[in-house]
Amino acid sequence: MHRRLLGVLAAAFLGTATLTAAASTASAAPAPPTPAPATTAVDFTGIVALSNCSGSLVRTPGAADADPALVLTNGHCYEGGMPSAGQVITNRASSRTFTLLNSSGQGTLGTLRATRMLYSTMTDTDVTLYKLNTTYAAIRQRYGTPALQLSLDHPAAGTDLRVVSGYWRRMYSCGLDGFAYRLREDQWTWKDSVRYTSACDVIGGTSGSPVIDAGSGKVIAINNTINENGERCTLDNPCEVDESGNVTVRPHIGYAQETYGLAACIAPGSVLDFGRSGCTVPHARQAR
Repeated sequence: MHRRLLGVLAAAFLGTATLTAAASTASAAPAPPTPAPATTAVDFTGIVALSNCSGSLVRTPGAADADPALVLTNGHCYEGGMPSAGQVITNRASSRTFTLLNSSGQGTLGTLRATRMLYSTMTDTDVTLYKLNTTYAAIRQRYGTPALQLSLDHPAAGTDLRVVSGYWRRMYSCGLDGFAYRLREDQWTWKDSVRYTSACDVIGGTSGSPVIDAGSGKVIAINNTINENGERCTLDNPCEVDESGNVTVRPHIGYAQETYGLAACIAPGSVLDFGRSGCTVPHARQAR
């Protein structure tokens, strides 16, 4: 609010006050602009297409170039059928193939092949992990393509996200809106799920797409579902359940499952060790 100066005394000092204010304004340095968050140029490097889903070539920060390479997708994309609630499937022979895309997503570099399905579940999370018949070094030498790195940290709200679908060769950009304490869809319940802002209006076939932190370029989650038509807790219509059991339905909002708890289970040589520090995914003895 501006007040009018009244009286002869105020008028006498008006010129002096104006000069003083002008000098103060001139001497005050303008505040530096707030820098925009750093953004990595996310493209289709390390992205694969499956016959029915999307996926990615991934590695942990401690993986060796000579380790067998790994491919990550959803549990409900497993070729043996969707695991039932409480089921964990490990260490199965697999010869599944994956189409490796080039960085633009408009061309293909070659075909990768699995030897084992290391892990698949839809309990607490929604993930399948495959071991390939070749190493990270061999893939890079042949195709010039590095693997995406799995983050070992819990993601943060507000993160700038890229959801990159190899099946559709399409990239979605949105923000990490928050987390669902429990996400329930039909018979399955997932824990601490990532919730997107509305711009990531993912569709069928984007299942298994890596969710990439645009600041670090690391994989922080795996895309798995969206509430398609506002139904409550039904197939293709997940609902959120809070600590008190209250249910919230968010029509047309998509979700992903965090991957840091699985990344911590991956030991040298691309094997799973459920006793490793930070490994939080369910395994056979814990499945319920």
